[in-house]
Amino acid sequence: MEQYWTPKSLAERTGVSVPTLHFYEKKGLLFALRTAGNQRRYRRDMARRIAFIQAGQRVGISLAEIKATLDQLPEDRTPTSADWAAISQSWTTLLNERIRRLEAMRDKLTSCIQCGCLSLEKCQIYNPNDRAAHNSAHHNMLEP
Repeated sequence: MEQYWTPKSLAERTGVSVPTLHFYEKKGLLFALRTAGNQRRYRRDMARRIAFIQAGQRVGISLAEIKATLDQLPEDRTPTSADWAAISQSWTTLLNERIRRLEAMRDKLTSCIQCGCLSLEKCQIYNPNDRAAHNSAHHNMLEP
């Protein structure tokens, strides 16, 4: 027989607040069943989902990206090792691309600040979407 937890029990076991559980549920990250009295009850595997959500957030994955990932998993079973391996690979690729872009910006930062302009008209740090800046001879901070 499957065990179900109240929001309070799940919150205590996972270290998140009850309002956080409700927020995650509203965002489609968690699922609750309802009793005859309309009270929420969570399956035990929702604790694993919460750990997954928190781990993703700690490494910089947005809730929207976490939801997209969870949406690919079956609802009727706990994810397998193969499921987690595929998710890990996908997130590693995503994080590596973010790191590459940040490193490119970091490497260009000194030369951009060194140019001395930092103007709202030209600077790609302060005004990255200005068309005049894109047409100027100034450094383009957003392109690696």
